[in-house]
Amino acid sequence: MQRFPFRFAPAYRLPALLFGVTPGTARVEVDDTELRARFGPWSLRTPLTNVASVERTGGFQFLKTAGPAHLSFADHGVTFATNGDDAVCVCFHEPVRVLDPTGRLRHPGATFTVADPPALLAALEDLEER
Repeated sequence: MQRFPFRFAPAYRLPALLFGVTPGTARVEVDDTELRARFGPWSLRTPLTNVASVERTGGFQFLKTAGPAHLSFADHGVTFATNGDDAVCVCFHEPVRVLDPTGRLRHPGATFTVADPPALLAALEDLEER
C-alpha cells in the first residue's frame, strides 16, 4: 500500500482544523485493489478499476477550497484541499459517494492536494497501463 499525506499550506491549517481535517486525518491510499481517501470526517473508497483518468491540476481560490470537503457546482466533483497550489484530479467511470451519506449525490471526480502530486499521479497512471 502507498500512502500519500496532504500538504497543508499555513493559511489552510486553521480552516481545516475547524472541520477536523489535520495531518493525522487527511491522506490518500492506493493498494493493489482500491483507492481510499480520508479528509477529516469525509472519506472516499473505490476500486482501482473505477479510476478512469488522472491529471495534475492547481491554482485554486482559497475561499472555494479552504476548510471542509467542497462540492464543485460546475461538475459535481469533490475537492479535498489543504493548499491551493498543486493537486491530482481523479475521474471515475462510475461516480462515487462522499458528501451525501444517502448516496443520492455522487461525484464523477475527486481532487486531492497531496504533498507529492507526481508520486500519486505515477501510482495511478501505472494502473492505467495494466
